[in-house]
This record gives sequence, structure tokens and C-alpha cells, in this order.
Amino acid sequence: MRYRNILLITLLLLSIVGFSMKNNTKREETKRWLVSQNSSLSVNGSTNINKFSCIIPSYDQIDTLAVSKNNNDGVVMLSGMISLSINSFDCHNSGMTKQLQKTLKEKEFPVLFIRFLSLSKLPELTTKPEFITGLVNINLAGVNKRFEVNYQISQDAQKVIHLIGSRDLNFSDFKLIPPRKLGGMIQTKDQLTVEFHLKMKTI
Repeated sequence: MRYRNILLITLLLLSIVGFSMKNNTKREETKRWLVSQNSSLSVNGSTNINKFSCIIPSYDQIDTLAVSKNNNDGVVMLSGMISLSINSFDCHNSGMTKQLQKTLKEKEFPVLFIRFLSLSKLPELTTKPEFITGLVNINLAGVNKRFEVNYQISQDAQKVIHLIGSRDLNFSDFKLIPPRKLGGMIQTKDQLTVEFHLKMKTI
């Protein structure tokens, strides 16, 4: 009877260890995406007179994003960061470009950072755009803020992944004062829409 109990306990322990090892080996599924130089970012806003759009037309870095799903809790992590030079902004008007760069404190903080944190679900990556959300940290002018971003993600026939993210935010979120011109007669509104289009390939 004693040996039978020992045998049962041993089999139970082996089953638990085997189950644990199986779960650990399949705990995460990770994919890596290489960000292309064809990626871009735009900042769209308005004044009391008209609208404006400032863009960074291309991305001059080589960065990688990693997307992984934890099979134990279903959490989808999107990790990685892109860095964008404030000096690269082009507002299609030299005066407006200089004013925006001054407002964003380009001399003190020359780089805008977007750090990716998570996704609401694992994307299917088909030619049909899929709409999901995710969390990012944006570091601008020395201030770090977390936002939920709306994404549109798809993959074209050349296997290029298109991740388009958009978010409304305010100058005041980063303790910045909106630009003014002509003695305050032209005032930029506090709200901006930031949109980035990342073009990536799986590696």
C-alpha cells in the first residue's frame, strides 16, 4: 500500500512538472517588425484663421518593433520605440515651421520619442484594414505622457505591414504654449492630431 501511494505521488508530480514545462514553452509567441525609412509622421492643427499640417516625410532610423502574445493571460505586448527629429518637421511654410520647432523646444529637446507598449489584440495581418487600439508613451519637450492610440493595420501584397496610428492631444499636455503670430492676432488652437504611418516587414 505504501509503495502504491509513493507511485501515485510520483506520477502526480511528473504530470505537474510536464504540464508546467508545456505551458512555459508555449507561453509567448513573438514576431519582429523592421520599420522602413518610408514611414512618416504628421501633426495637424488649426488656428483661428485656417488649418495647418506639419510632416516628417521619411524616417531616417533603423528600428524594430516586437509583438508578442502571452498565452497564459492573453495580453498582447507591442514593444519598441521610434525617435523623430523635431528639426525634420516641414509645415510647408518656413515661418510656421520655425515657429513650431521653437514651440516644441527643439534646441533643448531635439527628438520626439514614441514608445510602444501594448495592443488590444493580436492583428491578423490581411489586406483588409483591421481597427484596434494600443498604448504608447510619447515623450515631447521633456514631458512623458501615456495615451491610447487608434490603429489601422493591414498587410499588402508585397508583405509590407502598414500600421497607421492617430491620436488627438494638446500642446498643454506637454506644458507647451500654442504658437501665436502678429502680436496674438493669429492664435493656434491647443488641440492637435498626431498621425504616424509605419511601414514594416517581418524579420
